[in-house]
Amino acid sequence: MNSHQHAALIIVGHGSTVNPDSSAPTHLHADAIRQRGLFREVVCCFWKEEPNMREVYEMVDSDVIYIVPNFISEGYFCQQVLPRELRLDGPVTHRDGKTIYYCDPVGIHPNMTRLILQRADEVAPGVPRERTSLVIVGHGTSLNENSTKAIQDQVALIRGGHYGFAEVVDTYMEEAPFVADWAKLTNSPDVVIVPFFIADGLHSFQDIPVLLGMREEIGAALSESGVFHHNPHQLQGRLLYYSGAIGTEPHMADVILDQVNDFDAKHKIGSQFAVRGSLLSEALAAWLASGRDSIGEIAITTNGDGTFSLCHIADRGNDGLQVHHAAHDALFIARNDASGAFRPLHSAPTLNRGWRLDLATLDELRLALDFFYPAALGMAHALEQEKLAAVPLRDLLGRQTGMYRFANNITDEQAHAMIGKCCANTKCLRRILWPLTASQPMANEAASKTQPTHAPNAIPLLCIEACTHVVSAARKVARESFEAAQPKSAD
Repeated sequence: MNSHQHAALIIVGHGSTVNPDSSAPTHLHADAIRQRGLFREVVCCFWKEEPNMREVYEMVDSDVIYIVPNFISEGYFCQQVLPRELRLDGPVTHRDGKTIYYCDPVGIHPNMTRLILQRADEVAPGVPRERTSLVIVGHGTSLNENSTKAIQDQVALIRGGHYGFAEVVDTYMEEAPFVADWAKLTNSPDVVIVPFFIADGLHSFQDIPVLLGMREEIGAALSESGVFHHNPHQLQGRLLYYSGAIGTEPHMADVILDQVNDFDAKHKIGSQFAVRGSLLSEALAAWLASGRDSIGEIAITTNGDGTFSLCHIADRGNDGLQVHHAAHDALFIARNDASGAFRPLHSAPTLNRGWRLDLATLDELRLALDFFYPAALGMAHALEQEKLAAVPLRDLLGRQTGMYRFANNITDEQAHAMIGKCCANTKCLRRILWPLTASQPMANEAASKTQPTHAPNAIPLLCIEACTHVVSAARKVARESFEAAQPKSAD
């Protein structure tokens, strides 16, 4: 593929506020691509986790940015949500001196066929294809007719490719043909089920096994149980082999790169671009030189040999810490609190203790800090440059669609109280920069979160847009208000 040493790659995933399973494959594929050194910068952002799609631009320096949706279909999210949240004009967007290329989602790439066949052979080794039905399972939705197209295309490719399966069928969770009817839709003694999902999250690991009859009720998440399903399962007189979600296949990193390469070919993008120095790395070096040696709950030590060490502020000076050496380890250190619970909000004051992270270079330090506090360095630098734009709460709530479209029905008084509860009472370490509207600041309890509270020697944690937890809380308040206003039944 073309050289992309001048460019940043942003991989967009769905994420979850419940467990790390949804975002884990996206992070793993990003790390695999990062290690190849093909791009100047490789970062992730998510719909339901940090960093969100408005913040992620603060994480990259590059003037050229490729965005690849780590989504299965070219449906509701890729056609409506992502372009809206990422502020895209189409395949090519020019904004703030940057050129942004919006690639197709990974799930519609032709090379997904190879991954499905590979996954089917892995999950049922030695089982003859001629006596096997291959069932590809998707979500299905009424929100966008393209949501099933990627799976239907794969079924057609595998059928037309004469790969030897007795049957190849598509099934869905929420529309016909339903995956729960797998036994009626197939005839072979052996049935291989491949979930056409990005991650082994709620649907592929918990919901679908119940629909198939493998389980009677929804079990624990994969990250909590630690064990994937054992094969085969004897059900309805057949042997059923159930694979992990297709998006967990390591070669998905290659499909992400394939989408970039195909975008370049389709739009005739060349590779002759100038590469400048990293403004964010230079800003971080200047902060450290001026004595700023902490961020959030993390202490930063610049060692005499030019290397860096990170630890929890409360562990500074403690020699009995578990030592890590890779920037990517920060992702796992920050994932759970001391009790082992998932930390969906990185700026919550619940960072685990007992670790030290030793890093050799400034670039590794910057990457690690972005894992601990996504986009924090970029936002702090943009604030110093007077280039940081916050999004009013009403603007954020007003652009919500789907189940969240009623969130903006809350009153101003409810909004202030909600922010006080969500942001102030939870002791989130970020300082809110956004107002209620462009002309109306936050008030009451919420106003306290708009004031600086970080120490003079700290790099500040800033919030330029309300997070997904606030949007969910606003929807809940709006729904409760609506229900309370309904006339009571005479009964």
